Amino acid sequence: MSWQAREFPYSTNSLNLLRLVLAAVVLFAHSFYILGRGIGPQFQGENLGGWAVMAFFGLSGFLICRSRLRTTAGDYLFHRVARIYPAFIVALVVTAVIFGPLSLLLDGRGLAGYLGVPVTPFQFVWGNSGLTVSSYGIGDTLSTVPYPGVWIGSLWTLRYEFMCYLVMWVVGSSIFAKIRTGAIAAMYPLSVLLFVATLVAGEERVGADFAQFARLLPFFAAGALVYLVVDRYGIVAPLGLGAIALAVIMMVLVPALGGQLAAPLLVYGLLALSIVIRQPRWVARNDISYGFYIFAWPVQQLAVLMLGPSTPFVLYLVVCCAGTGLLAWASWVWVERPSMRIARGRRKVPSAT
Repeated sequence: MSWQAREFPYSTNSLNLLRLVLAAVVLFAHSFYILGRGIGPQFQGENLGGWAVMAFFGLSGFLICRSRLRTTAGDYLFHRVARIYPAFIVALVVTAVIFGPLSLLLDGRGLAGYLGVPVTPFQFVWGNSGLTVSSYGIGDTLSTVPYPGVWIGSLWTLRYEFMCYLVMWVVGSSIFAKIRTGAIAAMYPLSVLLFVATLVAGEERVGADFAQFARLLPFFAAGALVYLVVDRYGIVAPLGLGAIALAVIMMVLVPALGGQLAAPLLVYGLLALSIVIRQPRWVARNDISYGFYIFAWPVQQLAVLMLGPSTPFVLYLVVCCAGTGLLAWASWVWVERPSMRIARGRRKVPSAT
């Protein structure tokens, strides 16, 4: 590894692999809940899945900032909707049409009443279609598992992800044309201050929904800040690996604010890691991390019904990863990649303003 700064290799990095690993960490962390075996490894009141989601937000901020600065406002929004929304809707439909009935059959109860017991499959899909999860379950399915009545325990984060997209859309708009770089850079310290303000005010005053957004926004904003730095000065791989170590120390030892303060170091370090490690060619061609994330929870619930909550933990993980990976690949090939090709087909060059 060289200590000389180099341009970040956008076409040859291993970010697909890193994001897939983060999605797998979420699956691992949720396995403890879904099997009824406690909350699993955690620090500073957050399990490993929560920290993986925050790292995901950081990498997203890096990539989304680049997208915003390279596309028009309209194309940017179209790309973001095309990337997140079609697969999200498909996941809801697959859960309602396939997973729900399968769970009843595996439970030995038959399909009688499935279409009529609230929350009905239609209500489940329609009520959640706006990215805000209003119903986690369908009828009386999943009533016999350790974590009952929840089919989409991971999808609540997508709303906050899209809210971050909207913040970047506004900050990167033409009204900030002359100060756009400064405005994007200011997002990070301002978002940290916003999070501190919510901590001081208390969740009961600002509301749980806003408090959650304020907790995640600094990671996304840190990714955008790191993009500005790396785009201008390049990246030094050994420095980035040291940044990861420092970030982990801060996350473990600093209460309340450790993760948010360490976010720029964490993102920079993950980018450096994506240069150092190599990813399989198949992973480079197939970005299945998003599909892995959105399909993991329902696959895990079905696996509990098939294998039982007392199944060996490693066997359970292998089955869940295999099933989730297959659905994630199908989502990428038949939903996500075609949607993105359509979006990129209408791309325009952004104006000077």
